[in-house]
Amino acid sequence: MRDRPFRPRLALRVTVLLTFGLLVGLFAPLSVTAAGLGPIEGGALPGPLPLFPPDNWWNLDISGAPVDPGSDGFIGFINNGSTRHLHPDFGGEESPGSTQVYGMPYAVVDGTQAKLLVDFVLYGSESDGVGVPFYPIPAQAISEAHWVEGGDPGNVDLRDSEDRHLLIVDRDNKYLYELYNVYYNTTTGQWEAGSGAFWDMKTNNRRPQGWTSADAAGLAILPGLVRYDEAYDPTVTAIQHAFRVTVRSTNGYVYPASHSAGSTVGALPMGARLRLKASKDISGFTPEVQKIFQAMKTYGLIVADNGTDMYITGTFDTRWDNGILNPAFGALSASDFEVVQLGWNPTTVLASLTSLSVSPTSVVGGQASTGVVTLSGAATGNGLTVTLTSGNPAVVGVPPSVTVAAGATSASFPVTTAAVATSTPVTLTASADSVNETATLTVTPAPAPKLSSVTLNPSTLRGGASSTGTVALTGPAPAGGVVVKLTSSKTSVATVPASITIAAGKSSATFTVPTKTVSANTSVVVSASSNGVTKTATLSVRRKG
Repeated sequence: MRDRPFRPRLALRVTVLLTFGLLVGLFAPLSVTAAGLGPIEGGALPGPLPLFPPDNWWNLDISGAPVDPGSDGFIGFINNGSTRHLHPDFGGEESPGSTQVYGMPYAVVDGTQAKLLVDFVLYGSESDGVGVPFYPIPAQAISEAHWVEGGDPGNVDLRDSEDRHLLIVDRDNKYLYELYNVYYNTTTGQWEAGSGAFWDMKTNNRRPQGWTSADAAGLAILPGLVRYDEAYDPTVTAIQHAFRVTVRSTNGYVYPASHSAGSTVGALPMGARLRLKASKDISGFTPEVQKIFQAMKTYGLIVADNGTDMYITGTFDTRWDNGILNPAFGALSASDFEVVQLGWNPTTVLASLTSLSVSPTSVVGGQASTGVVTLSGAATGNGLTVTLTSGNPAVVGVPPSVTVAAGATSASFPVTTAAVATSTPVTLTASADSVNETATLTVTPAPAPKLSSVTLNPSTLRGGASSTGTVALTGPAPAGGVVVKLTSSKTSVATVPASITIAAGKSSATFTVPTKTVSANTSVVVSASSNGVTKTATLSVRRKG
C-alpha cells in the first residue's frame, strides 16, 4: 500500500487447478440473498450496480477519452525491457479447505452490526472514525478464516508480510468501510489497523487531497474488484466499472487518486488510467472473460497501489477457475494498453439519482405526504426527469414523474393516500437513467371515533314532558356502528334507554328522555359511555304550577 518491501502472497502464487474448485464454480449459486441475515463473507451487495453513483470515477466510460502524450513511455516502463503480461490477482483457496486464499475477501453486514473502536497505528491522521466506535467489524473476522485478505483470521499478526485488508459493506445503508493492515490484538481485545476509510456509496465522497485510504492511492478498493457475480451472471450483460491494478513503482498522483506512494521517474502516478486498446481482438476468449476484457476497454484500469506490474485485483471466491483465468489474462500484455490522459475528468458529469424519501413516512388514509428525489449533483441542461410509480396506486398515488430543475439537486412531489381498513405499507419507486431508488409509505386506518358529547334539548322542562338526547362521536362510526350506554341518575324522575347505537357512517344518534311530574324542582344527570369515555348532561325538571 505504501512504499514497502512486501506484497501479499497473492503476488507470488502458483496457480493450482482443482476439480473441487471447478465443481463449486459450476454448481454454486451466482448470488446470495443477504436481506435479514447477519454478517456474510462475500454476501450479496446492495443494488443498483455498479457500486457508487453512475458518474463516480470508477464507473466512467473512458472509451473516448484522449490518450496521454506520454503513453508509450509509461507502457515501456511497465514492460521494463521485456513484455509484461496481465495476471488475475484473485481466485479461491490455495488448496481445498486451506486457510490461505487468493483475492480480496469482503464482508456484508446489516445496519444493526455493532460498531467497534479501531486503533490506528500508522496513518491515524488520514483515517476516518478515529477514537470512536465506528467500524462494523463482524466478530467472525477475529478467529475465522477468509474474512481478512490473505485468509488467516484477524488474530494472526501478519502485518509485516501482508497488506491484510478488511472490507465491510453495510448493505442497509449502502456504506463501505475499508481497513488496511489489520490485526486483532487479543491482549487488549481491540482491532488495530494501519489506516481506515469510510465511503457512502450513495455519493461521490472523494478523500481530501493528500489523504490515503485503505489503499495507497486514496481510493476505495471494493468498487474496483473483478467479481464473480458480475462476470458469470448471465443477467449482467456488461461490467460497468474500472478495475484496480498495481504496478511496481509510481510517481506522485493524479485525479481521481488523492495520495502518492512513490516518486520513481518514468513511472505512472497513482490514479492513472490504462485502457485496453479498442483494436485488441478479444473474441477468442470465453464469454465471461470477454465481459471482463470489454470492461477494460470501456472503463479501463486505475492504478491504486504499488505491487507487481499489471496484476488485476479481484474478489476471493471459490467459484473462480484459475485454469481459465490465468492463461486468458496472460494472453494480454501491457503493450495491449494505452494510458489515458493523466488526471482525465470529463468537464460535464451527468448527475444521477441517489435517493427517494417520503415525509412523513406514515400517514392516516386520506392524508398527504411529500416525496423528495435527490441527485448526486446538480442537474444539467433541461434538468433530469425522474419517473415515479406506486406499488399500490389504489392506496397511494404519485404523479407520473417529477423534474429536477437545472442547477438543482432535488425536487419534491405530492403523495396522496386513500382510506384503508388495515395498516398498508406501499413501496414507491423513482427511476432515472437505469437507476432505481425506493421508499416505503405506510398508510394506516383512521383511529376509532370517540364519544365527544351528550346533549339534551330542551335541557329544562316541566315534569311529564320529554326531552331529546343526542350522543355525538368525533367522527363517523365504523362498520357495525358504535354502541353508547346510557344511564339516569334519577330513574324515578327521568328514564333513558339502556343503550343506543350510532349507525355505521353516522356521527350521532338521538334518544327520548321521558320525565314524570315532580313536587319540587329537581336535576337529573344523564350519562353516556362508550369505549372508556363518559360524557354527561344535566336535565332540569320543574314542578307544575
